[in-house]
Amino acid sequence: MTQHPLRIGAKLVPQGTSIAALRAFWRLADESGFDHLWVYDHLAGVGNAATVAEPDPAIDLFDGWSLLAAMASETRNARIGCMVTANSLRHPAVLAKIATTVDHLSGGRLEFGIGAGWAEYEHRMLDIALGGPGHRIDKLRESLTIIKALWSPEKFIDFFGDYYTVEKAVHAPKPVQSPHPPIWLGGTGEKRMLKLVAEQADVWNTVNHDGVDEAARLSGVLDRWCAEVGRDPGEIRRSVQLRPDPRRVVDDVAPWLDAGFTEIVLFFSPEQPLADLEKVAARLPMIRTLI
Repeated sequence: MTQHPLRIGAKLVPQGTSIAALRAFWRLADESGFDHLWVYDHLAGVGNAATVAEPDPAIDLFDGWSLLAAMASETRNARIGCMVTANSLRHPAVLAKIATTVDHLSGGRLEFGIGAGWAEYEHRMLDIALGGPGHRIDKLRESLTIIKALWSPEKFIDFFGDYYTVEKAVHAPKPVQSPHPPIWLGGTGEKRMLKLVAEQADVWNTVNHDGVDEAARLSGVLDRWCAEVGRDPGEIRRSVQLRPDPRRVVDDVAPWLDAGFTEIVLFFSPEQPLADLEKVAARLPMIRTLI
């Protein structure tokens, strides 16, 4: 498999924090040499982003894509993205326009993270259809087809699908990056999601729920899907989100590098993000020697 360079990202979710804290985190991470910076895409509080198991859904929460526009202006070097965008919350043509705008604001530093959507409460509260896993993945497949077409050099785009229709749709300007910003797909479903990753993604992202051995097994499933669809598996970078212990972050990251994961996204708690970020930043040189 192709050996991709190691890149290390920092993620502070816009939940239970302030704009001032987010700005300070982005600036410090950019100055400290992190390769990419991330927010998330939710409308109500979610449990995987806070230290409590079931946060108040009405907790203070800012919009991820609006924040990416600010992040583009606050940073100079790090690539930026949303880990991950909920496809279910926006029409794909609208999302394509938002993403293109952020790509221009950042001078071509956007990483386009997207998934099928999952948080039931935020969909129910606004009467936004979510549907089952298969339904969501089918919609995501159509969305990616539309988004890639709009980002292509074609001037007018037609698409008539089961979930979306666009007719003589225009998209100008095109993104800065060619052929388009790298597409990160998050998900672990073996039968449908990983097949979609094999077909469409530049990066596959998972989270450290079941450990490195299970993630490595799923990476092998992705390899088999690549063979099925005629894709070189080495084209798809492997990524994981980890919540680091700043004191042992080198040891925490090492097994993932051994398993072939080269895009490491470190998830920081909103309680003391700057202090933890400084500790991890001091250990970045040690992490980079592991590969």
